[in-house]
Amino acid sequence: MSSSQEAPRAIRIGGASAFWGDSMVAAPQLLAQGEVDYLIFDYLAEITMSIMARMRAKDPAQGYATDFVAVTMKRLLPELARRKVKVVANAGGVNPAACAAAIRALIADAGLSLKVGVVLGDDLLPQIDTLKSQLEPMQKGAETPAKFMSANAYLGAAPIAAALKAGADIVVTGRCVDSALVLGPLLHEFGWDLQDFDKLSAGSLAGHIIECGAQASGGLFTDWRDVPDWDNIGYPIAEVSADGSFVVIKPKGTGGLVSFGTVAEQLVYEIGDPACYMLPDVTCDFTAVQIEQIGEHRVRVSNAKGRPPPDRYKVSATWLDGFRAVAHMTIGGIDAREKAERSAEAILKRTRKIFAALNIGDYRSTSIEILGSEAMYGPQAAAGARAAREVVMKLAVSHTDKAALEIFSREIAPAGTSFSPGTTGFFGGRPSPQPVVRLFSCFIPKTSLSIALDTEGEEKPFAVPMISGEPRGAAAGQDISAPLPAGPTKTVPLVRLAYARSGDKGNDSNIGVIARKPDYLPAIRAALTTEAVAGWFAHLVEGPVERFDWPGIHGLNFLLHQALGGGGIASLRNDPQGKAFAQMLLDFPVPVPANWAV
Repeated sequence: MSSSQEAPRAIRIGGASAFWGDSMVAAPQLLAQGEVDYLIFDYLAEITMSIMARMRAKDPAQGYATDFVAVTMKRLLPELARRKVKVVANAGGVNPAACAAAIRALIADAGLSLKVGVVLGDDLLPQIDTLKSQLEPMQKGAETPAKFMSANAYLGAAPIAAALKAGADIVVTGRCVDSALVLGPLLHEFGWDLQDFDKLSAGSLAGHIIECGAQASGGLFTDWRDVPDWDNIGYPIAEVSADGSFVVIKPKGTGGLVSFGTVAEQLVYEIGDPACYMLPDVTCDFTAVQIEQIGEHRVRVSNAKGRPPPDRYKVSATWLDGFRAVAHMTIGGIDAREKAERSAEAILKRTRKIFAALNIGDYRSTSIEILGSEAMYGPQAAAGARAAREVVMKLAVSHTDKAALEIFSREIAPAGTSFSPGTTGFFGGRPSPQPVVRLFSCFIPKTSLSIALDTEGEEKPFAVPMISGEPRGAAAGQDISAPLPAGPTKTVPLVRLAYARSGDKGNDSNIGVIARKPDYLPAIRAALTTEAVAGWFAHLVEGPVERFDWPGIHGLNFLLHQALGGGGIASLRNDPQGKAFAQMLLDFPVPVPANWAV
């Protein structure tokens, strides 16, 4: 075979950031030890967008991830240039043009010749009044807010690929789907057709696996004791082949773990229906995905399927809905939980009397959680949890009037001399009232947006191809409804049989459950009915629970609706993102054959 006929080499892409605030060791590690072609940086969550919108409102030159520029790029630019490693980052937030300008200034100061490309057009806020009539709420019956703090469409990978084709060494975007940070480079490198939906799905899956950084290489893993050297945890690299299959690895000499379990847990993270994961470029079907351990810290992922994408963009919008404040204090000694509960109730009762005297309305909502006594477990709390002798009283409140929360703030410290013995440890002094930022998720027709690229300091329109294709159905999976063997049984906790990870999407939470062995799945499936899971979380979940089969990984995925008390900043809970939900479910008792060695 001549060199012109040789298959393209695999492209190595490192996941250097999972959120705004991720470790500063990730990018240097991947650059020095990972032999990567690209580094991708994911900075944006719904809450992050609202924070950046407030930044921009105060200063038109702000609204992006400033430490991406001032810390990461300033530190790495010379080495990026020397190694010819390209960067794709959604660090632009609500002001990608300003972010790019700051990077260009650094490049000029360093005497380098790197080119910066910018993807523009996701920010709907400047024309939101004219676009409101085209917004379709994702939740039926939801009202469109009268005023937005931020409104951004989730763009796809095609503009990123175009910026790279135009010669960009660093591509900065605003809001795009996280996986597009990886799919964009793959479209550019391999020249995939935008109607080759299986490859687009595979490239999106590679992005989904590494977009959350160390979560794919041992972070948050169910079997956390098996993960060495957390302090030097390796960040993930996707080594992607032209057919879309890829191998997940980590830099040599680093800690962490790349295994079937770590990669499978990241696969299920923040997914709803695994047969219909809708992205701007493709509708993904991950139900038949295969995950194979092919060597130490080497896991091959393949068999993603795809269908045509929707004709709409998802929009993440935020709006201001009053204020919140959260107080913490430590209470120790005998009956600490009971003392903490009574202290919180006394503070609420006292402040309500003050409100009434000043003609101020009542709290909109309140939340008392006694941390250290398994408060989030509700009726599943261990029998001895109420006997804890050291707890933290967490009292959270919301109100339409900021002045009311300033009164609340002043009435926390008096508990130190007025109420329970053993009261100490006031965290952070008086709690400051903070805005409640609520999420409004909706759709907008793709034709309503004007996308632009800037690779030379000048904006040029970019026409996103309107793709259509044969709407093939979901992949056919194996029958996983096999009955349990007959005979005597015993009961074991789910953790003996499965891995699990949970995540959030707005006010919903998902819990993915992966059987440790395929033979375990019938027992897991028989025990974890939607009714059983809804009952387990009845004290937290206000909406229905859905269950989806995931045959390729011998798993199940649960979607818990209205599970997070509003989610994000809007929630008063200690766990507003459902991060502990999977850990709670792993205690679920599962009947199994008595002769199973588990």
